[in-house]
Amino acid sequence: MLNRRSFLKAAGSATAGTVFAAKISGTNVYALTVPQETATPISANDHIQIALIGAGGQGQGDTRTAAQVPGVKVVAAADCYDGRLEHSKELWGKDIFTTRDYKEILARKDVDAVIIGTPDHWHKQIAVDALKAGKDVYCEKPMVHVYSDGPEMIEAARSTNRILQIGSQRVSSIIYAKAKEMLASGAIGQLNMVNAHWDRNSSVGAWNYTVPPDASPETCDWPRFLGTAPKIPFNGEHFFQWRKWKAYGTGVAGDLFVHLFSGTHFITGVNGPTRAMATGGLRFWKDGRDANDVLLGLFDYREGFNLALRVNFVDGGEESEGLVFTGSEGTLEIAFNSLTISRTPREKDPGLFVGSFTEAMQKQIRDTYHQKYPTTHPDGPPSVAYEKYMAPEGYRDSYDHFKNFFAAIRSRQPVVEDATFGYRAAGAALLSNLSIEKGSVVKWDPDGMKLMS
Repeated sequence: MLNRRSFLKAAGSATAGTVFAAKISGTNVYALTVPQETATPISANDHIQIALIGAGGQGQGDTRTAAQVPGVKVVAAADCYDGRLEHSKELWGKDIFTTRDYKEILARKDVDAVIIGTPDHWHKQIAVDALKAGKDVYCEKPMVHVYSDGPEMIEAARSTNRILQIGSQRVSSIIYAKAKEMLASGAIGQLNMVNAHWDRNSSVGAWNYTVPPDASPETCDWPRFLGTAPKIPFNGEHFFQWRKWKAYGTGVAGDLFVHLFSGTHFITGVNGPTRAMATGGLRFWKDGRDANDVLLGLFDYREGFNLALRVNFVDGGEESEGLVFTGSEGTLEIAFNSLTISRTPREKDPGLFVGSFTEAMQKQIRDTYHQKYPTTHPDGPPSVAYEKYMAPEGYRDSYDHFKNFFAAIRSRQPVVEDATFGYRAAGAALLSNLSIEKGSVVKWDPDGMKLMS
């Protein structure tokens, strides 16, 4: 374990580098630096040409970010709504290829990689088809819709020797990398608890995405959208607000819990929980959806800590996201693009609780105690060390996540969030839904990545 001096020394040696340190209200504040990108020009022949499959809000956002990485060009887009195909041309040029049928994209020789931004129930099939077509794949989280998807996606990536990156971008964040380093250094002692939350308080945050007035069976390829989901008549809300229904999505567990699992697993270096118990319900958004708007989960890890998760869509305040790692000597807290560490060294003695004894007995006990522990807090209580790390203004971990993906495509080296990592995060998150469905504790094998009976 680190004493205060060595803790501050370790804190100052940031992996990403530090550019300044200043005392602010007793807290040392450090700004992390981002490694500079190479200035070597990339020829047109060396561009990685990408296609978007599933051009909704997340898919378009992903592709905008991906296209900002040097040497990347968008050449095609697929979606089941005509309006999104038209907007894709507005974003990336009228010459890009657009289609309702993603298989037409996979057949193109000018597409090197695809971004999958579809509803969850399409992730597995499109990813497997793309890998078998020789494309590298960036697949949005959660990786799977049901547990059987995971092994098939892992095997497809292995057998085709293609790159598969899952889109929980926080594992590429310089803040999370610093947290991982500080936890491993013993900065907060022995980890025993992780509390994580992601709360929202808006209609859009609760998945009430706008349905365009031209939504109809003519402008939307409803049968293709449904895929393996139950066959029902066209429904614009189901099409554009699909996260609200289990047939297409995985609820708050797959939308937000999976980010918290990904971050926790990356920082701690673990494979996943062994037991899970969850509760939740529809507390406010009773609009026909069948996915809960409040979810609470507790998870046991064999490494000796517990994880408590919360998502609340009706919290009455601003949107907030954060993780707090509690150790035997302090806490490590992540809030968006900042990391704060507070450390209080543990006491070296057991302490006294003698007020209910006679004065003579109290004196006898104290005299004996101070002989045994003569150096107990000679200068008062242990001092608390505070450190804060900040990402540069405007820093985006999503950009770094795509940089990692495209670097892996060029080098054929592993990505930071491969299919195995992605399945372990998604599999852990979906334990919450399963626990609520069964009304009981559920068990998971984090190494074999399978449910235990």
